Amino acid sequence: MKTIEIQIYKFDELSENAKQNALNKYCDINVCHDWYEFTFDDAKEIGLKIDSFDLDRNRHANGIFLLAANEVAQNIFNNHGENCKTFKIAASFIEDWQPIFNDYMNEDSKNYECNDLEDKMNDLENDFLKSLLHDYSIMLQNECEYLQSEEAIKETILCNDYDFTADGKIY
Repeated sequence: MKTIEIQIYKFDELSENAKQNALNKYCDINVCHDWYEFTFDDAKEIGLKIDSFDLDRNRHANGIFLLAANEVAQNIFNNHGENCKTFKIAASFIEDWQPIFNDYMNEDSKNYECNDLEDKMNDLENDFLKSLLHDYSIMLQNECEYLQSEEAIKETILCNDYDFTADGKIY
């Protein structure tokens, strides 16, 4: 039987080179699990289901409304701040959609339940969905980039109080 003695270090005790090795080696430490779930949950809270997404050069998100588009807009008004991009997207949608909807539903209007107005509302709803999905793809991209930043990696290492070997490998 042989006994091996290994000296372990906290991140702050490592040499600068070993710290950099650790940051490089564990660059995916924050994204090796379902890191996007909070963003998906936020979308679901407003009535948007994100089915899939891709990042970087082909950045996009695919999804559907779980509620009527105007209900999604109202949920955004209730849950997202006025400075949030989604709030501005919802406000623009309602500004364009509501007058058409009102005319469409007005029994005294010559446009009552008119197919042309229904098509306009559908187009606005589809554009609203595309705009929200685009904005959520940006949120996902930004979150992923932050989670892979040296700042976030170091924060995770320090919060979890990892021990390291002298070369920067987690022990």
